Amino acid sequence: MLVLIGIILVIAATLGGFVLAGGHPLVLLHISEFVVIFGISIGILIIASPGHVLQDVLTKVRFVFFAKKPDKAEYFDLLKLLYEIFMVGRRNGLIALEEHVMDPGRSSIFARYPGVTAHKERLEFLINGLRPVIDGKIKPDQLENLMNVELDAKAEEADHPVHVLQMVGDSLPGIGIVAAVLGIINTMAAIADGPAVVGERVAAALTGTLLGIFGAYGFVNPIATRIKFNNADDQQYFRCILAAVAGFAKGLAPITAVEIARRSLDSGIQPSPEELETAVKGLTGAAK
Repeated sequence: MLVLIGIILVIAATLGGFVLAGGHPLVLLHISEFVVIFGISIGILIIASPGHVLQDVLTKVRFVFFAKKPDKAEYFDLLKLLYEIFMVGRRNGLIALEEHVMDPGRSSIFARYPGVTAHKERLEFLINGLRPVIDGKIKPDQLENLMNVELDAKAEEADHPVHVLQMVGDSLPGIGIVAAVLGIINTMAAIADGPAVVGERVAAALTGTLLGIFGAYGFVNPIATRIKFNNADDQQYFRCILAAVAGFAKGLAPITAVEIARRSLDSGIQPSPEELETAVKGLTGAAK
C-alpha cells in the first residue's frame, strides 16, 4: 500500500508541478519516446539476466506491491514452534524429533503452525538445520557454520534481482539521452517543415531525456531498494531460526535457545520477554 501511495505521489508531484508552470500533460505524451525507453530497458534487463534471475526479478517486483513482511504474530508462531520442538528433544531425546523433522507434513507440532509451514523456503531451512542435530554427524559449532554458509548463499541469490534492477536504473538516464538523440536526428531531417514542426519534435526529444531520468530515480532504483529491504526481512527470519537451532544444538535449554532467537529480531517485531514466557507456558504440546 505504501509503495502505491509513493508512486502516486511521484506522478502527481511531477505532473502537478508541470501543470502549475503552465504546461499541458498531453505535451509529454510521445509514444515513440516511450517505445524507445521501455523497449531498451526491457532489452537490457533480458540481456543482463540469466533465466532464473529474470524470473526472480518478476517475482520480487510483484512482492514489492503485494507481499507483506513477517509481523510480530508470525514470529510468535515461529518461536513457539521452535520451543515445542526443542522441548520434545530435551524430554524424549533427539531421536523423538525424527518423526516431526523427517516428515513435517504429518507432524502434530508443525500442523499447529501453518504460517511457518506455508512458506516452503523457510520450512526447508529449519528442517535442514534440525536434521544434523538428530543425526549427530557434526559438532554443534560446525552446525552453526553450516547454517551460516547456507544463509550466505541465500542472501547472495536474493540480491541478484537488486543488482540487475540497479543496473537498469543507472542505465535509464543514458537511455533517455539515446531517445533524445534519436529525436534530434528526426528533428534535423524536418527543419524545412517549419518552426512548429521542429518545436514539436524537439519537445518529443526532450521528453525522452525526462522519461529516462524520471524512470530511474522515480521508480526503478526505489523499487530495487525496497526489494533489498524485503530481502533483509527474509534474512532476519532465517537468522532467527539459525540462532535458536544453533543454541539448542550447543546444549542450551529450550527457553534459552528461543530467547536468543527473540533477541535477534528488530525492535518493531520483537516480543517482550514477558510475552514470550507467557506464550510458551501456555503450550500444551510441548510435553508430547
